[in-house]
Amino acid sequence: MWSLDFVFKVLMDFLRSHQVFYNQQEDINKGILAKIVIERDRCKGCSFCVDACPKNLITIEEELNIQGYLPATIKDNNKCTGCALCAEVCPDVAIEVYK
Repeated sequence: MWSLDFVFKVLMDFLRSHQVFYNQQEDINKGILAKIVIERDRCKGCSFCVDACPKNLITIEEELNIQGYLPATIKDNNKCTGCALCAEVCPDVAIEVYK
């Protein structure tokens, strides 16, 4: 049986290798930025999104949410490129990325 870490690594490698369908640099040059919305009370703080973010824009909060978990939060939404890797790996479907 495969470990969760192995499956996560394979998934992340796959997602990163298929970013050819989204040209981040072209959007950045046009001044188009994305916005991440993390549903704080739905997040269980697994930190998959923290590991997935290529810009290191997501961190784990220090205050518990209503479920008793430490949820993820975005540090600087203005630097988000909209790659949506964070939303792709979120098992709680707590992240939405708007462009």
